[in-house]
This record gives sequence, structure tokens and C-alpha cells, in this order.
Amino acid sequence: MGYGLIAIKGTTVTLVEMDVLKLGAKKDIYERLEMIHSTVCKIIKKHQPHLFAIEAPFFGKNVQSMLKLGRAQGVAIAAAMQSNIPVTEYSPKKIKQSITGNGNADKQQVWKMLQHILQLAESDIKYFDASDALAVALCHHYQTGSVVKANKTKAKGWDDFIANNPGRVKK
Repeated sequence: MGYGLIAIKGTTVTLVEMDVLKLGAKKDIYERLEMIHSTVCKIIKKHQPHLFAIEAPFFGKNVQSMLKLGRAQGVAIAAAMQSNIPVTEYSPKKIKQSITGNGNADKQQVWKMLQHILQLAESDIKYFDASDALAVALCHHYQTGSVVKANKTKAKGWDDFIANNPGRVKK
């Protein structure tokens, strides 16, 4: 299970933490669920986030895998709700589209865009679960906290957008 936290200050988005929780294959399912819950609670206690976003389950052919994923996501959501943190879900396609502009982008494309957007030095990623989680966080920011939305005015074109958002233009 991956997780990613970002901080927003004005129009600047920075990486706070990104990692994976490695769940031992030899542990029983309930031990793994407890590990997820306690880890999410520790992350919440350490960073005190205001929002919690998670990737919505996708429908696959393997019912057992879906059931296990749903339980794991439910435990993580319960930890956030226990801390009174609002929870939002995004589909994998919405996340990819928010980050790359392409809802069918692969994990490598998403990672490369995250590197570019957040100015991350790492060239390779060890666990795509971590970058996927970071993409969810950034997607949530784009959907709920972007400068364009905060201005509550729709740009009539690129010139209008640039005039209204000079801090977002990089030269």
C-alpha cells in the first residue's frame, strides 16, 4: 500500500512524504488490515492532514483480489474518518487524467509528470504504489484547491488565464 502527502502554500505544492507500507505475505489478512489501520493512524498523527483522498476500487475479474483491496481501502478510510478527516475517492482514470492529461497513461508516465510538477530529483521510482498515492494527493489538490477554482472565474483563453495567474507562469 502506497501513501503520499503534499503541502500547499499559496500556489506552491511540495512533497511532504511518499512511501509504501510493506505487508508481509506470511501474515494473516487481519494482521495486515491492522497494520494498515495503525500505519494510517500514525501518519495522520504525525502530519495532521486536513484532507484524505484515495483511489476508488477498480473492477477486475478476480473477485478475491477485489475483496481484499476493498477491505484494505475500507480500513484506511476508517482511520481517516476516525480522525474527522473528510475522505474523497477518485477513479484511476480521473487521477491519470488530472496528472498527465491522459486517462490511459501508464505508471511511468504518471511518475515522470509527478517529477516534473513537484520538481523531484529521483529519476527512478522503486514502488509505483507510492507514486500512485502521490498522484491521488495531487489530483485531489487539482480538483478542490487549484488557483483557477479559488478565483471562481473561468478563463476565456490562455491569455486571460496568464493575466489572472501570473504566479503560475514559469519562464
